[in-house]
Amino acid sequence: MRVVIVNDASVARGGATGLALLQARELAARGIECTFFAADRDPNPDLTSLGVTWRNAGADPLMKAPPHVAATRGLYNRKVAAELSDLIASHDDGKTVYHVHSWSKTLTAAVFAPLSDVANRVFIHAHDFFLACPNGGYMDYQAMEPCARIPLSVDCLTTHCDKRSRAQKVWRVTRQLILRRTLPRTAPWARILMIHPGMEPLLAQAGYPTDRLRALRNPATAPTEARVEAEANNTFLFVGRVEAEKGVEDLVEAAAEADVPLVIAGEGPLREALARRYPKVRFTGWLDRDAIAHEMAQARALVMPSRYPEPFGLVAAEASLSGLPVILSRTALLGPEMEAAGLGFTCDTRNPAAFAASLRKVADMDASEIRTMSETGARGAHGLCTTPDQWIDAQIELYRAAIKAS
Repeated sequence: MRVVIVNDASVARGGATGLALLQARELAARGIECTFFAADRDPNPDLTSLGVTWRNAGADPLMKAPPHVAATRGLYNRKVAAELSDLIASHDDGKTVYHVHSWSKTLTAAVFAPLSDVANRVFIHAHDFFLACPNGGYMDYQAMEPCARIPLSVDCLTTHCDKRSRAQKVWRVTRQLILRRTLPRTAPWARILMIHPGMEPLLAQAGYPTDRLRALRNPATAPTEARVEAEANNTFLFVGRVEAEKGVEDLVEAAAEADVPLVIAGEGPLREALARRYPKVRFTGWLDRDAIAHEMAQARALVMPSRYPEPFGLVAAEASLSGLPVILSRTALLGPEMEAAGLGFTCDTRNPAAFAASLRKVADMDASEIRTMSETGARGAHGLCTTPDQWIDAQIELYRAAIKAS
């Protein structure tokens, strides 16, 4: 077996790339030959030492390209298609599996054109909703609320939902139409792997056959070495990008109303303005994993107030495994499961009074109740996530089945 991992970048600056690199490490550790095909310019030296082969297309991220270049190359990167086509032609032996992770930032929909020739051995990881929704989030960014429109329907096409402008929405729709040509729904793709089963109806309504969809939850491990004694703490913690769709503005307002201490760990465009407006909130900026573990050790609960249907929420799973109760937006796909398992609460985080009441409720809960939730989370085994071993083993099993059937 040989595995070719296809991803926008070779250095992790987001969750999807982090998982692609984890996959490469785990495959290499199992002695499986692995090639990492990335759109950027430089191989990752950490994986080179493990024997991972690199192929870089030498393209810059769309966000760094001049506007006129991003507007054209961002729809279909011909260089990427040519490089990947050459890789397939020179290396495919019928026992090679291709696994696509992030593609929307640099690779573009062009990546699927050469892969269509080996579709029955191609796995596509749905880390978000870019396979279906033009803006990738089933989110109306103008209204700042989840979107229930069917992608590319008349209602979708006539709604200005993009973060930036109507022109950007037109561009994204064009990209989605190109994706439908390069990633035909009727092709025999091995599997589209969803990071949560709740993604299925949203992908199915965009035309993806349900028999091609398979849920494979993300791997998660506790950042802290020991259970956080949340019952002894009083601080609420947010970890993530400091931007509107993550619900940070809703959180700082609710925390001020509930009069609870709050720490915002992360970086983003709203950080400076919110820090000036809410001087009692501690903004840490970006933190590495050890620093996040330090903040978790001092927290009573983690809050994930995303305004859009968050497909997974790795930080919520990691916090729960560390022993932190979690307060989630009702739009988060993990929300109902975590609440049912006694790991936290969901609430309407867009409702200031309801959100503040939820924070105050957790702040005032008896220490024994918080400890029970904390111990329940730290024990794990709730089916909300996988371990790294479970995650990679499930993929290898799928790979073997695809090779056998091809």
